[in-house]
Formats: sequence, structure tokens, C-alpha cells
Amino acid sequence: MHDAAAALLAGLNPEQRVAVETTEGPLLVLAGAGSGKTRVLTHRIAYLIGVCGIAPESVLAVTFTNKAAGEMRERVEKLLGPGAEGVWLGTFHSTCVRILRRDIGHLGFSRGFAIYDQSDSLALVKEAVRRQGLDPKEVDPRRMEWRIDQWKNAGVGPGPAFDAAADFEAQRAAEVYATYQRLLVDANALDFGDLLLRTVELFERFPEVLRWYRQRWQYLLIDEYQDTNRVQYRLVQQLAAEHRNLCVVGDGDQSVYGWRGADIRNILDFEEDYPNANVVLLERNYRSVQPILEGASGVIAHNVGRKEKRLYTEREGGEKISVFEAADDREEAAFVVREILTAQRGADRSWGQFAIFYRTNAQSRVFEEELLKYNVPHVVVGGVRFYERAEVKDALAWLRLLVNPADAVAVRRVVARPTRGIGRTTLERASSLAAEHEETLVDGLRRFAEQGGARTAKSIRAFLALLERLRDELSGVSTAEALAAVLDRSGYLQALERDGSPEAEARLENLRELLSAADDFGRELAREPDASEERSETELFLDQVALVSDIDTWERRDECVSLMTVHTAKGLEFPIVFVVGLEEGVFPHAGALRNDGGIEEERRLCYVAMTRAMERLVLTSARERHRWGSRTYGIASRFLREIPDDALERPLAGGARVPGDSTLDYSYSQDAEGGDMDDALAPGLRVQHPTFGPGVVLQALGSGAGRKLRIRFERAGVKTIVVRYGNLEIG
Repeated sequence: MHDAAAALLAGLNPEQRVAVETTEGPLLVLAGAGSGKTRVLTHRIAYLIGVCGIAPESVLAVTFTNKAAGEMRERVEKLLGPGAEGVWLGTFHSTCVRILRRDIGHLGFSRGFAIYDQSDSLALVKEAVRRQGLDPKEVDPRRMEWRIDQWKNAGVGPGPAFDAAADFEAQRAAEVYATYQRLLVDANALDFGDLLLRTVELFERFPEVLRWYRQRWQYLLIDEYQDTNRVQYRLVQQLAAEHRNLCVVGDGDQSVYGWRGADIRNILDFEEDYPNANVVLLERNYRSVQPILEGASGVIAHNVGRKEKRLYTEREGGEKISVFEAADDREEAAFVVREILTAQRGADRSWGQFAIFYRTNAQSRVFEEELLKYNVPHVVVGGVRFYERAEVKDALAWLRLLVNPADAVAVRRVVARPTRGIGRTTLERASSLAAEHEETLVDGLRRFAEQGGARTAKSIRAFLALLERLRDELSGVSTAEALAAVLDRSGYLQALERDGSPEAEARLENLRELLSAADDFGRELAREPDASEERSETELFLDQVALVSDIDTWERRDECVSLMTVHTAKGLEFPIVFVVGLEEGVFPHAGALRNDGGIEEERRLCYVAMTRAMERLVLTSARERHRWGSRTYGIASRFLREIPDDALERPLAGGARVPGDSTLDYSYSQDAEGGDMDDALAPGLRVQHPTFGPGVVLQALGSGAGRKLRIRFERAGVKTIVVRYGNLEIG
């Protein structure tokens, strides 16, 4: 064997070696949790380049977070050294941005297009709702934004969405969608869904562009393939259709993003899409002790839609899984913190070895309070991200306008803080003028100034003159210099300094941090002069900021206990893990109880949570919980009863017990007159009312024909409903 090949393959188990050495044609690597998939991906890239002689520029590797992409790049560089230069390692979105910055001109956009994050998109949806003449108090813009995002994840445009609409609400949402898309085009902007959709459109409409990328990227590696949506699936097909050198790595048992469009069929049907595909199964786990693997495998085995595999480890021994049922959520939090304190002091562990996972962010509060009570250092992952803070977005809006004057959302931000005498009514009239003449909002403001009152016209002219001066004077300067200049010249810093409050000082500190980030980016870019691809430093900086996710900004700290949702925890590992809130309606989530597909995804999410633990896993539930302003009563999650007895620790410390009724029936009848429906309507369950719409059951009152429910409806607030006459539906 070639020396280079022997060195790269050393330390890989037999299945991993097959995955690395199978370089030609389609390959499906089913990689169980903790089975070394990143090792396989990085060694495969190094093998292609270092052993097979493939040019680095011919390799495209795609994963789901910038953090994962960065870690993969570091590993490849350690294996290859300078030979790794030229490999494209990034996320789907960053890859599409790279493609579109080069070729979006074919679609009529300029290369300086803005990238709208979720808050920008919501602002534009609100404008689209207004343009449609709808009342935002009656039409929830957030729900509209969610529907548009779902359509985009499925690859459905406004026209097909309208044609397929089954009711008036869906038709109205499709009309808002069409208006929203027009506003994006007018602003020379793309949202996250568009980054994928426009790339697919580009390849479909301009085959010569697709041909160029196919010739460039001869070998494709796709990580976390189970989390791809239908648009990403189509994009992969477009790029791989000719050479078919496609390696996808993933685990159907860890597909947990159906709510944002991920389609588990992409991985389950891979062998149908590519009939000659090789399949490699990675079942040897390098993370967890055997009882944890047995417990997680026992839970996931209850899913029907999966490919069979069973994880194992060669590590001997290991603690069995602990289960604790608390009287209420306060006792649950006290138990978890007490266990952390005991383990940290007794075993001399660092705080960073502990993690608390929950199904929803709202569950973190009682654990934070209990940790604070005992001065336990902790960090909540997934709070307000740095780049989503108002002052940071305000500053970035100025940079966006320097690059793209058509950016209507940015215009609305910069005229609002500090106030410039350009109010909402003025903006709405200017927006109408812009729509009438098919111009940008800046053009609409200019037109309005020509016909508006003297005071308003003066304010608009002053703003437009400032914007024009900044664009002229800051052309070609570094991002940090441009940022410092706009914050000073716009009066933003002075307004905060005059405020003088602790909150204003915190905002100033965040802006100083933003300046440091811009300066660091410029220094890093200077070390890679070819990375600019004929684009300005500011454009590249804005792209990086737009594509940052929660987990990208999180760094594990030895001095802090980590608290996070299970979704955020995916891809991480900790020696000791607490998974809390394991009750019906909490985990599995109430929204999943309406169909088998939802329950299967919740079970996969539980499997992900359990397999993050390396040495010890503790699962907790509470019989009573404070939710939605009321006390609710729950029953232990079905997932607890699906864990094999051999994997569980019995008896449990502290008098805790494992809920033992394995015969509980979870199928809910839709008959409001019957007892089954009466029993099903428990606190925490989501219901639909024909008048009040969706809501969550807070409290059950009475029984039989007089049974009533207190329900918090999303639009109508809290109502008391008689079950017999309420025409309620589950979900």
C-alpha cells in the first residue's frame, strides 16, 4: 500500500476505511451517533487529494453549520497541509451565496444583493401585508412568514402555492407571498430560502452555468444528509447528475428538522435515486457507554420509518441511565442542580462537563433560577444572538445601504434610530410612490421630498445627502473604518452617549465589539488575498454575518454548565447530560401528538438527546408543571417506557421511581361526545376551535357532560369552553 494511503487509513475501523476508499460513484454512509462521521469525511477528502491525486478545487464538501465546516477544514489542513487549499468546505447557504455572487446577474439581480435574516424577512412580510390592504391585527405576519418559509423549503413558488391553496387563508397567504417576493426583488435582496431557490433556478434556466460548476466540482460530499429539504436535494441532484461522484453521510434516526422543511425521504430513498450506490453502515460508537446506547436504541426502535442499525461500543461498564420523576418543575430543577453540585464536588469535574437539555427554550427559566441560587456558573445557548441585537442590526443596516441602496428594510432601520424626522406615514407614502414608479424606497423618498411639506422635505433631503456623502467618501475603505464613520456621522453614537443609561452603555459596548469583529475580519482577509473574488471587504463581511447561526457563536467553556434545547445540542457531546421535561405534551411536544410522523420525529429528537451523553445520562419528568400562567398536570413521556429495563438504574437515588405503566394508550379519539376525547383533552394539548382558532389547554374543569376547559387561544386569549358543545379538534 502507498505510504500516504497507509498513513491516512491508519486508525480507521474497517467500515470507516471502506467509506474512505470508495471514491467513485454514489455512496451512502449511514453513520450512527458518535460513530466518527466527521473523521470519515475529512479522511475521505484527504484521500481523494493526497492519494488519488484529485485537484483540491474539484472537491465540494457541504455541512449544516459554519462551525462544523470550520472544524472539518482544520482537520483536513492537519492531514494535508498546504495541499488542502482550494477545497470548498461550507454550508449549503454559504455555497449558494458564493455561486450567486458570481452568477446572479443572469437572473436580473446585482451581485451586491442583500441577504435578509428572519427579522428582516418579518419586517418585509409586514410591509407585504400592508400592501395587500390587510390588517396586521387580524392577519398574523409571523404565521404568514412561517407559511412562506415552508413553501420555499418545499420549492414552491407563489403561483403554485396559490393554485394548491385549499382554503381562503392559504390563498391570502399565497397572495402575500407574491407581494413579498416582489418587494424582495425591488430591494435587490434574497432571504435564506431564496439563496437555495435562486441557485436551483439559475441552474435550471442557464445550463451553461450549471455545466461550469459540474466541471469544477467533480466530487461532492454532503454531511447530515437526513436534514436536507427538497430544494437542497434538488441542488445536490443538479450538481451530481453528470459525474455521480456523490458521497452522502447521515443518520435517518437523527432527522429532527421536519418543522423547517427537512425531508427524511432524501436519505431513506437514496438507494432508489442511485440504484448502483454503495452503502456503508457505521455502528461502532466512540462516544457513549453501552447502557446509554442500549437505552437510546430501545427508544428509536419504536419508529417505523427508519433503516435498521444498532449502535455498540467496545468500552466496558458504564453507568446505567437514571430516571427521576419530580412532584413539580421546581423539584425537578432542584434535583438536577443538586446532582450537578454533588458530581462536581465529589468527582472534581469542571462545570463545562455538564449539560441540561430541554424541548423548548421556555423551560430554561426554573433551571437558571436554581443554578443562580447556588452560584453555579452557566450559559444559556440560543438566546438573543449578538448579530440580532437591535444596535448591531442598526449599525449593519448602514453598511448594507453602502453596498445596496435598494435595501428597503435597511432604509427603514436607519431612519428610525436616531430619529430623523421621517416617520411611519412618510415612509408609507414614499413606499407607495416607489411602487407606483417601480423604484427603490430611496427613490420614493426623493419623490416625496419634491412634493411633501417643507419640514418633511428638509429631513428627507438631509438624510439622502448624508447617505450619498457616506457612499462617496467610504468607497474602498476597510469595513472597520466604514463602520466607525457611519456610527459617528449618523449621530448614532452621540445619541447613545447622551442617553447615559446602563442599557445605552451596554449597547455602546456591543458596538465596540462589532468594530472589533470587523477589524478582525479585515486582518484575516488580508492574509488570504485571493478570497475576495473581486468583491469588497464589506460585502464579504456582511455575507459572513448573515450566515452566522446560534451554535456558530458558542464556544464550550470549562467554567460553565451549558443549557440548551435538544435541537441546539445536535452534534455536541458532554460527559454528563440531563434531559428534562419528559412528559406527554412537553417531550413529545403537544404539536406532535396529532400524527405518527410528528411522534416519530419527536422520538428521533429524544434519541439525539440521549446520544449526546458520554458517561452518564439522567432523564427527568414532573407530575405538575407551571405553564402558560397556570399549573398543569402531566403524565410521563412514552419515551421513558420505551427504554429497556436492562439499561435503567434501579432503584433510583432519592426515592425517585421509573414510571412503569407501559400499556398507556396514546391514540386520541376525535369524538367530542365520547369519553376518549374527554380523557385526551389534558393540559398542554393543542386544540383547534372553529371560531377562536388554535390554542393550548391550560386546565380541565369538571367531568362528563359538564366538562370544561380553560384554553389559551393564540388570537383570542384565554377562554373557558364546554367540551360537549365546543366542536374542538385535537391539534
